[in-house]
Amino acid sequence: MFETLSEKLQRVFKNLRGEGRLTEQHIEEALKEIRMALLEADVNFKVVKQFTEAVKSKAIGEEVLQSLSPGQQVVKIVRDELIEILGGTNVRLSFASQPPTVIMLIGLQGSGKTTSSGKLAKWLERGGHRPILVSVDVYRPAAREQLKVIARDIAVKLWEGKPDDTPLQLCQDAVREARNSAHDVVIVDTAGRLHIDETLMKELHELKEAVHPNEILFVADAMLGQDAVKSAQQFHDQLGISGFILTKMDGDARGGAALSIKQVTGQPVKFVGTGEKYDALELFHPDRLVSRIMGMGDILSLIEKAEEVVDKKKAVELQEKMFSDSFTLEDFRDQLKQIRKLGTLDQILGMLPSIGPFKDMQKVKVDEKELVRVEAIINSMTPKERRNHQLINGSRRKRIAKGSGTSVQQVNQLLKQYAQTRKMMKGMKNSFFGRRLKGMKLPEIPF
Repeated sequence: MFETLSEKLQRVFKNLRGEGRLTEQHIEEALKEIRMALLEADVNFKVVKQFTEAVKSKAIGEEVLQSLSPGQQVVKIVRDELIEILGGTNVRLSFASQPPTVIMLIGLQGSGKTTSSGKLAKWLERGGHRPILVSVDVYRPAAREQLKVIARDIAVKLWEGKPDDTPLQLCQDAVREARNSAHDVVIVDTAGRLHIDETLMKELHELKEAVHPNEILFVADAMLGQDAVKSAQQFHDQLGISGFILTKMDGDARGGAALSIKQVTGQPVKFVGTGEKYDALELFHPDRLVSRIMGMGDILSLIEKAEEVVDKKKAVELQEKMFSDSFTLEDFRDQLKQIRKLGTLDQILGMLPSIGPFKDMQKVKVDEKELVRVEAIINSMTPKERRNHQLINGSRRKRIAKGSGTSVQQVNQLLKQYAQTRKMMKGMKNSFFGRRLKGMKLPEIPF
């Protein structure tokens, strides 16, 4: 996410920090590079112009140029202006004072509305809400069936209606059902088109007038860049939207849509989709995203994710075993499972800063298949072997390799890594760091 833009901005900042004293010419040269980086990232040209002018007016002031660390000050100005472009602060969903809250998801065909409906329902459920899903897309083949499958997978109630119900009838009946069955949110998955047309807009207007949605969220494919922004503006002009869900953010190396859509439309991004799984929907935090773009990482989101998915009791047990020299291969497998709940290792590394002690972590290329192989190897061991690795002789290694579909060399490599980990933890046990770590409350540690 934003990989290309991030690399170019960090290069500019490195050059600025390297200058003992900054002049107006230094600022001009840096802004020229930043302008090119943003345009290459497919950011709207008007937004780029507005951004660079704002940075320039603040950066060439005497207070900045004459300061002891002018380079750092310029970096801070760029950071603050990027946050402003993205909306400044996180904007939450608006809920009805009298349930149910109605949320309409709109957008062009293929933007990910149906999947986002399921992700949003899952997100709301984790927050203590009782959502109900309804698809009013009666035109696309199997559209309603797709939402039915998603609702079943995430165990959320679906209002199916009758096969010949109109979109308006489906929507009204779903709201009535939510009210009668104590469901406090209705998520309406609307029909999309390959392009904006009069029929689509007329239908959306009818739905809006009939159920008075509290939120109209436009679902935009982030990888479409300025095309997504243009469509969003047209929908907003004709319908009036309250915010955006940007999908496929994990695959968008440029970031033009995310950096333009708020400034162009005036409406905030509320959620971002960061993967295919149903829990891969996150609240949009402008400050955190800018920190990632500028190589400062997003530790806060990583900790929040850990608090959601990591079994704290299990984490405490694992820590105690590591320091008591009773850390088995079974525990090693459980630790891997805990870490994988946070997402792919690429996603985890992407949240770490690319400066300081983590600066080389971003260069690490992770093969997710390797983790699957490790788990398969440990699963192919007997319970006794997992608890006591010293039992695993040559013939057992061959059996384990055959059972896991790997080679004896790969089994040997895993056992070697495991032994080195135990040795390292044993050496740390009585060190200053080890004593401090043992005294910490592990529920505050992600993994």
